[in-house]
Amino acid sequence: MTAELISGKELAKNKREKMKKVTEELTSKGITPGLAVILVGEDPASQSYVRGKQRACNEIGIYSELDELPYETTEEELLAKVKELNHADHIHGILVQLPLPDHISEDAVINTIAPEKDVDGFHPVNIGRMMIGQEGFLPCTPFGIVEMIKSKGIKIEGKHTVVIGRSNIVGKPVGQLLLKENATVTYCHSRTKNMRELTRQADILIVAVGREGMVGSDYIKPGAVVIDVGVNRTEEGNLVGDVKFDEAKKIASYITPVPGGVGPMTITMLLHNTILSASRGLE
Repeated sequence: MTAELISGKELAKNKREKMKKVTEELTSKGITPGLAVILVGEDPASQSYVRGKQRACNEIGIYSELDELPYETTEEELLAKVKELNHADHIHGILVQLPLPDHISEDAVINTIAPEKDVDGFHPVNIGRMMIGQEGFLPCTPFGIVEMIKSKGIKIEGKHTVVIGRSNIVGKPVGQLLLKENATVTYCHSRTKNMRELTRQADILIVAVGREGMVGSDYIKPGAVVIDVGVNRTEEGNLVGDVKFDEAKKIASYITPVPGGVGPMTITMLLHNTILSASRGLE
């Protein structure tokens, strides 16, 4: 058995084609969706991510603006910029690229973004709404993961999902979104003692820890769906996931590649949230 690929790249392309039509319709009614991105410092990976987001905006007709601030920018200065964008009528979504320099509190920045412009879905208000099933912006990577699973017609209800990783950005929220889809969810993390025993029970295994090749075939139940969120760069400069892909594809039923898996869907759901924010101007 060789696992079928769940290509985030392919799904993202299909979704963006539909989004382009929606943005054209909004623009014809006088509302052009607008996304503001703030980048502090010159981290190469962050610069690359930001360029990808800008290209995606241009592709589907979202207005985007980039504020590049020096590493020395103070927390007070950054918060002032965020507050300015909170009141900018032409901006419907605000994204502050993480990680930030050590002298700036990520929590303070996230909490300052207006919840109605928090298209990353990180603000405590949006996280709280997600937890209790109210409408709000969903975190982009977890949202994209659920969309990828559904795109293959994979049944989630009643399935045992195991999430390795408990970050606020991916691990915790993806478990909650799958719980909303009526899965049974187990979290594993660095203090879990019987991890292989638990992961081998998973119908759907989601790995989001940022450790190259941590999960081999001995972690995977035959026929499981494997979603690899990790993006790690090898000594040779290649991008690989947290899962040993060549091993896992021989035992899983579906698997996401790295690169070209979850990554493209993260950006796509960011675009989705920005369009959703803009469309509320018509309500």
